[in-house]
Amino acid sequence: MSLLDIDERLVELVDLVEFDKSPLTDKKEFDREVDIGFIEGGCSSDHHIRTLTEFRKNCRILVSVGACALNGNVPAMRNTVGLKECLEEAYLNGPTVEGKGVIPGDEDLPLLLDKVYPAHEVVRIDYFLPGCPPSGDAIWSFFKALLTGHEPSLPYRQFKYD
Repeated sequence: MSLLDIDERLVELVDLVEFDKSPLTDKKEFDREVDIGFIEGGCSSDHHIRTLTEFRKNCRILVSVGACALNGNVPAMRNTVGLKECLEEAYLNGPTVEGKGVIPGDEDLPLLLDKVYPAHEVVRIDYFLPGCPPSGDAIWSFFKALLTGHEPSLPYRQFKYD
């Protein structure tokens, strides 16, 4: 959603880049290696690990976007308790559980990891774009620098939050 915050610059971006696998194109697979990949979110399941690993293989440059991808952010708060305890609180003993709760165990559900991992603990990340979420201006500055062959550099005011 933060990408949409670049507002009218989105039109310029569409003229500058060719989107491959993205929420904007709803493509699920890569057709070829891409120059730049932007990923968001931490890794909390085996599915996330597989997806991020595949993404890394297909991106010449990989950018970790937002606090969840950089450090796990709020989802990583569960890292302070064990997975079993976390699941029991969420599905069996939590204040919003009505009746007899059940911990989901369907084989089609992704297997949760012991903790939430930031992206750089799973694959090599080339650049980090901080924020929760990063502002449209920060995203645009980052895109523009990478697309023009410059080293991205964000002034403090672009990622400082009051």
